[in-house]
Amino acid sequence: MNDVQITTLPNGLRVATRLMPGLHSASVGIWVNAGGRDERAEQNGIAHFLEHMAFKGTARRSALQIAEAIEDVGGYINAYTSRDVTAYYARVLSGDVALALDVIGDIFLNPAFDPREIEVERGVILSEIGQSLDTPDDVIFDWLQEAAYPGQPMGRTILGPAERVSGFSREDLARFVGEHYGPGQMIVAAAGAIDHEALVRQAEEIFGHLTPLLGVTREAAVWQGTEARRVKKLEQAHFALAFEGPGYLDADFYAAQIWTNALGGGMSSRLFQKIREERGLCYSIFAQSGFHDDTGMVTVYAGTSGDQVADLAHLTIDEIRRSAEDLGEAEVARAKAQLKAGLLMGLESPSGQAERIARALSIWGRVPDAEEVARRIDAVTAADVRDHAQRMIARAQPALALYGPVRKAPAREALAERLAA
Repeated sequence: MNDVQITTLPNGLRVATRLMPGLHSASVGIWVNAGGRDERAEQNGIAHFLEHMAFKGTARRSALQIAEAIEDVGGYINAYTSRDVTAYYARVLSGDVALALDVIGDIFLNPAFDPREIEVERGVILSEIGQSLDTPDDVIFDWLQEAAYPGQPMGRTILGPAERVSGFSREDLARFVGEHYGPGQMIVAAAGAIDHEALVRQAEEIFGHLTPLLGVTREAAVWQGTEARRVKKLEQAHFALAFEGPGYLDADFYAAQIWTNALGGGMSSRLFQKIREERGLCYSIFAQSGFHDDTGMVTVYAGTSGDQVADLAHLTIDEIRRSAEDLGEAEVARAKAQLKAGLLMGLESPSGQAERIARALSIWGRVPDAEEVARRIDAVTAADVRDHAQRMIARAQPALALYGPVRKAPAREALAERLAA
């Protein structure tokens, strides 16, 4: 049974809630369909900068008053930026939902953008960028993204380069808001001990005056698949390989997740068993899927020694190719069980529910219930998964990122030829 309630305000803003009986708390927030991939090159990093500035004061509240308003009632408030979305959300007790939405609406609509606070937060973000660059198993994924989508918004880092962040002004922040923060790009989502009608009334009071934005477009991502190799004296050679996968709207959406789980989703997966357990070539190796409306990415990551990176790369390719030929029923059943369990565990939290509601509504225009999703997962056969893997391999143009003592690592073209052999 799907008990998500959805109301669309006259200006296009959607309010979606799910009542979770027995809870005394709720999670409420605003999800905006504007993230890193919506930035122009000169704006790279501004969506993330804007998220940071959300808590630095409004026309009504100082930064301290924002924090105190939520923490005085025992709640918490946070935000995040991805390539597709920026979210502002809070978790509070049921009697404080109206307060939470009032605070979120305030930081959303009335940011002060105080020049002094901009400089303070600029320093924080520059430190965050520096920390990321000093963390090889973080930064390699940014390089992999760029190698997959070079010269495109989808390929740029979310944090942005330091030289861009150093120059952002108050006007730049306000311009990005004006270009992307319209009611048609916004979803107010809540789950837990929530009253839908009360939330709709408050949302209309806070956001009902907003007028729709016209001409908001998003550049389609075009997978290209290149190589990023940075040789440096490190203890580990970091290896990240990616293939274009399906997007959220693709018929292979569930088959892709099942295949990725079977390939490298846990300790029982093929890559873990073959490369770590049998050969001892690494401590950590995994595969994961990432999805967007128009594209997706299957990523394999491992850390190994400079002397073993070539063997690891070759074995990874061999296991990917072999999985497309002989992935068995037991492996698929295990991967499906992992996928369903992850879904259901995430739905036990009101924060997880609110997140899922907002993202599903944005992607599909509806919120499929857990039973429907489980049926779709169960309907995927081992033959479907192998067929998906074979088609993915047949068109594969892999992206490769290498960092550390990686001189002995094979080139991207050599790995692509080995995969196609």
